[in-house]
Amino acid sequence: MAMIVPLGDVSDSDLPLVGGKAGKLGELVRHGLPVPPGIVVTTEAYAAFVDGTELRTIVPEALRSIDPTAPATVEAASERIRSAFESVPFPPGLRDEIAAAYETFCRQQAVKFSAVRSSATAEDLEGASFAGLQETFLNVAGTDHVLEAIRKCWGSLFTPRVLVYRQAKGFDHAGVRLAVLIQKMVDATVSGILFTRDPNTGENHMIVEAGWGLGEAIVGGEVTPDHYVIDGATQKIVHKQIAEQRVRVVRADGGGNRREDVPAADRARQKLPDARLLRLVSLARLIESNYRRPMDVEWCGDETALYIVQARPVTTIPTSTAPGAGPAAPMDAGEAPIVRGFGASPGVAGGVARLLRGAAEMEKLRAGEVLVTTMTTPDMVPAMSRAAGIVTDEGGMTCHAAIVSRELGVPCVVGTRDATRSIADGTEVTVDGKTGSVYRGRRPAAVGSAPAAATSGAPAGAHESAPVTATKILVNVGVPEKAEEYARLPVAGVGLLRIEFIFTAHVREHPLALLKKGKKEELVRRLADGVGKVCQAFHPRPVIVRTSDFKTNEYRGMPGGEPFEPVEENPMIGWRGCSRYVSPVYRPAFECELEAIHRVRSDLGLKNAMVMLPFVRNTTELEEIAGTMREAGLRRSRDFKLYLMAEVPSTVFLAREFSKHCDGFSIGSNDLTQLVLGADRDSETLGRMGYFDERDPAVLSAISMLIAGAHAEGRTVGICGQGPSVYPEFAEFLVREGIDSISLNADTVLTTMRTIASLEQRMKLDGVRGRS
Repeated sequence: MAMIVPLGDVSDSDLPLVGGKAGKLGELVRHGLPVPPGIVVTTEAYAAFVDGTELRTIVPEALRSIDPTAPATVEAASERIRSAFESVPFPPGLRDEIAAAYETFCRQQAVKFSAVRSSATAEDLEGASFAGLQETFLNVAGTDHVLEAIRKCWGSLFTPRVLVYRQAKGFDHAGVRLAVLIQKMVDATVSGILFTRDPNTGENHMIVEAGWGLGEAIVGGEVTPDHYVIDGATQKIVHKQIAEQRVRVVRADGGGNRREDVPAADRARQKLPDARLLRLVSLARLIESNYRRPMDVEWCGDETALYIVQARPVTTIPTSTAPGAGPAAPMDAGEAPIVRGFGASPGVAGGVARLLRGAAEMEKLRAGEVLVTTMTTPDMVPAMSRAAGIVTDEGGMTCHAAIVSRELGVPCVVGTRDATRSIADGTEVTVDGKTGSVYRGRRPAAVGSAPAAATSGAPAGAHESAPVTATKILVNVGVPEKAEEYARLPVAGVGLLRIEFIFTAHVREHPLALLKKGKKEELVRRLADGVGKVCQAFHPRPVIVRTSDFKTNEYRGMPGGEPFEPVEENPMIGWRGCSRYVSPVYRPAFECELEAIHRVRSDLGLKNAMVMLPFVRNTTELEEIAGTMREAGLRRSRDFKLYLMAEVPSTVFLAREFSKHCDGFSIGSNDLTQLVLGADRDSETLGRMGYFDERDPAVLSAISMLIAGAHAEGRTVGICGQGPSVYPEFAEFLVREGIDSISLNADTVLTTMRTIASLEQRMKLDGVRGRS
């Protein structure tokens, strides 16, 4: 495995090697978006540094010493680990390899200053952004300083705030690695953040914030940025709020950052002229189109161009009532709020106001109190997690306080300018995170408030606000660690659990390599543990486990994979899915997957585990696979169902024939679109030209044909892509065609349920009118 790779050679599928930040930026480079050039010091280099030094014993010893109820043990463990990262010598050869790669990059790209950025394997994920928690160093000059910054990035994987946040989000400390992204530094005159959908209300508006200089001042909440709202449908600017900015962060002479006063003539000037703002919006539309979900985008610009420097899923699209938030109720309409700001995280919460001057005073805040401060910092996450509400003087919709409070489901108001002066310590207040108002006294709700949003998981009260739908709604589960959270959603079960995610997160080695080492039991146990965790959380609701669908290029990149994987010109339509299972080479690994699922059903008694086969091409392979499954103790019956992914057009044309071998189908809209339209889903050129679209009439015709054929044989049809949540007209088409189930990412479940319930009610009324 490579220690250093070019940014343009990686993508989302390389997350275990390059982390979330680098993987997503590499994906954007491949789609032609303007991203500063870079290289990635991979997680293999991190592992070589840890395994080749005394860190291999220091890290686990320190982590074992942590008592989650004793903050002092977290601090002590963190200090021990980070000190070791910054002081132990590099293993022989590793320092020279990184230095040579960096110096080559500098020569090729004319780099004088670099941005050295952490990119963890548990970062920029759905439900967990890890916003601002790992280190970034800007305007770094010289090889020695870059190597020092890399050490500090690695060590930042174990700061107290990261340890606390990772535990809250259910990530295993020992299983997380960190890559380091090194990019050519943009000498930014303006920077900011953009949401492709309003993260506070979920409305189809783009939110753009912009400030002078580097973006650190905005994210850190040191300044209140310009705030622009763009209508998502018409792409017109519908609102501008120009903020006065007195201070900005810029490059210091010789490297590093410095703060300087903004010239008086620029302080109240619009940071992004309309033409430049709309150019940024067009870039954001391309990013959202690529990911087919709302995105949180960091950007910057110099005198001539705009650049994308980060893109991650919006982890907090509103769904239902936040924990502790009161229901909507009228108040005295004449009562004026103490302060107003931006509603950054919806919900209504009351409590005693506690003024904090910084992280050093965190212990003053008791559980259930309202945190009032100039601006939160990443070190304050432990206090934020126990606050009933959060109010800040500075910041916008994209500052640290806003992002983290939305993930925690805590009502938050930012950018009030003078909350720390207007709110007295120890008095009772009510925070309305939807309207951006703070009122005197403790109240169940504020003027104009509505049931609040919560995180992308399963907030308290989700069941009460969920409508009933005739179309069955399921949820997709990525990593087992999120199962307990997602199981609280009002869904009928799991429509897609990709077993390859368990391979990458829990197994982390090519299955055939493990078998060659005689580690079959370890492989089966790890797979069974991951699948079992999800089945236990959702029991007795069904969990559809899709067996592995790695492509050869993905499997080849796993540790130990190269000897077993051929190099294919087009792996997307190569040796993948069911063709692997009937191959004598891969069949032993497939049998381990089946054994793990059988163990979950028999040893753990979790009969809700079902199987779905990916990339099915013909019925001949199905018959052979069915035999292998029977030998593993998995036989179709009343309590064990077998589903097929409908991705290859042959399953559409011969739906009735395929129905004889399964209990139902699940449409894989990305692959089906690719093969119906002959449009490579990874083609940057075709993507920019708009060829890849699941709403194309040919794709819709194929879906109609599949539903009709399957229903004629008494089989169900579902879909497990993002299309129905991103495109309401696509959801309407599916429901009108009689789709049986739709499986969604957790953060879109409730909003899409409401869309579908409304549609079904309209269809019912249309039917009544048609009969009258």
